[in-house]
Formats: sequence, C-alpha cells, structure tokens
Amino acid sequence: MTSGMTNRRRGVSIALSAIAGLCLGATGPATAQPYPHKTIKMIMPSTAGSPTDVMARLLARHLSLALRQPVIVDDRPGGGGIIGAKAVMSAEPDGYTLLFTEGAKHLMTPEMNKNPGYDPVRDFAPVANAAGGAFVLVVAPNVPAQSARELAEYAKANPGKVNFGFGMGTIPQVLGESFRRMTRTDIASIPYKGGAQAVTDMLAGQIQMNFGTTATLLPLIRQGKLRALAVTSPTRSPDLPDVPTMTESGFPELALGFWMGVWAPAATPAAIVDKLNAAVNESLKSPEMKAALARIGFEPRGGSPQDFAAFIAAEAPRWAAIVKSSGAKMD
Repeated sequence: MTSGMTNRRRGVSIALSAIAGLCLGATGPATAQPYPHKTIKMIMPSTAGSPTDVMARLLARHLSLALRQPVIVDDRPGGGGIIGAKAVMSAEPDGYTLLFTEGAKHLMTPEMNKNPGYDPVRDFAPVANAAGGAFVLVVAPNVPAQSARELAEYAKANPGKVNFGFGMGTIPQVLGESFRRMTRTDIASIPYKGGAQAVTDMLAGQIQMNFGTTATLLPLIRQGKLRALAVTSPTRSPDLPDVPTMTESGFPELALGFWMGVWAPAATPAAIVDKLNAAVNESLKSPEMKAALARIGFEPRGGSPQDFAAFIAAEAPRWAAIVKSSGAKMD
C-alpha cells in the first residue's frame, strides 16, 4: 500500500471521526436536557367550566411559574372520564402528559363501566393530592321541601315528579342514586355530559334536584334561584351555616366529599414525579392559590407521592363499595 493511499485513508478516518463528534455534540445536550424543557399538557376529563376544570386551570397557572415551562389544560370530557384517562394512560411516561381529575370519579369509573379499558390504580402514577371539598343538595324553588327528609316525603307522595340531573360517571350521580334507593322514592335520573348542563336545565325548570359543589351552586343559592337542603361535609359549611349536614339530616351514608389530584402515566420516572409533586405543593402554599381556593370553597391538600398513593389505596375499595350499593351505572 502506498503512503499516498495510507494518508488518504487516515484523512477519511479523521474526517468521519470529526463528523461523529459534531453529531454527538449536537445531540448529546438535547437528550440530556433537564426536566421539564417544554410544554406540559394536563388532560382534564370533565366539561369546561366545571369545578374540576376551574381547579385545573388555577393549578396550571401556578405550576407554569414553579416549573418555568407552560402548563396547559386540555379538556377531554366524555365517557365519564374514560376518554381523558385513556389518553394519559397511553401517553409517553415522560412527565409531559398528565391527568388532573376528581379522584373518586377516577376510581369509580371502572366500577360503573363494564369495560373502561384501564385500571385507575395500576395504569397511573400518583403525583399529588391537590384539593378537596364537599357537595350541597339543592332543589328548585317550586319544590316544597325545606330539608332532605321533606324532599324524600315529597318524592314519595309525587312519584315521577322529581327529576334528578347529574354529570355521567360523577359523585353527584352516586349521591343521587344512593338517596333514591335509601328513600325508596321514584326519582327520575337524568344523565348529562357534565354537571353544569344539569344546573342550566334546573334553572329552566326541567330538573328539580341536583348535587353540586358550593363553587358552582353558592351564587345561585344566594340569589334564591335554588334552595340548599344539606351539605355532604362532616361539619356545616362556613358559606352555608344554616344548612345542615347529611349526617344531621339522617343520611350519614351520604357524607361524601370530593378530592382532586394529579396523575402521570405508569412507569413515569420517580425523579420526574418528585419534581412535579414539589411544584404542586409549592403552588398550593402560595397566598394567591390559598385565597383563590377559599373563594370557591376548596381546601388545599398536598403531601408526597407516597402519601397520595396510600390515600388512593384506602379510597379505592371504599368507593367500589359505595358505587355497588348505589346501583349507579354508565352503560
């Protein structure tokens, strides 16, 4: 082999090495970028304008500041939460697609649907418990009932005249179905895509009974457009001090609140989950967030991913039993 050929081959080898080095230099830092380095999408499987949607947007705003990346809310209603949950379950477990939903609803859906296509515990990584609150039972002003007991008596005396509206696959559905069964009344169950639609029809006179959050119903109660009969919290609501609890009303089984949290797809790295959890906790501690939650009747929760996982493990069998006893179904 001549020295010229050897030199040419050595030159080609050096050139290839240089190109490889440039390629590594170009891709190395990109693959090693710390989390997060782009927009995070938080899927919310409820209707826009719902209490869960309001909370999701409040949290997204504060998370964007804490994580220094945009966090956007993507409403995916339908199927009682199935559509949104499945979108998160099948997403890449890289921390850029999250689920924000009402926790009991997330756990109840498989109990109410024969084939949801996912397991609410196994297929998701708990990130953080965000906030919670209670529901209030309301009736239309033309219903002559001043208490939950009187509502039951009126429904018994007037079979088929009380229409109960609810968002499909929600705690209000379970509460209403449980009330109907416990009181053995002929109350008509009217499902909606979201609870807000039931409230609209209630104001139009088509629905006579509803369970909703104080965030949604308090203004209407204060305006006299709806009458509050009972709250589902363990103690009376400071916003409705004259309204008794379900326990005081003789229905302790209906003392059921709600909680909302953040999940990631299963197999999301622990380091990412921990970073998201820290950002949620930081957001919940901000004075602005605390004030906003107080205005809409929500209480901040927080805690570690392990705390949230333990809470979910305790709640899952409880809600399975509640759904079974209520007879509520989605299909």
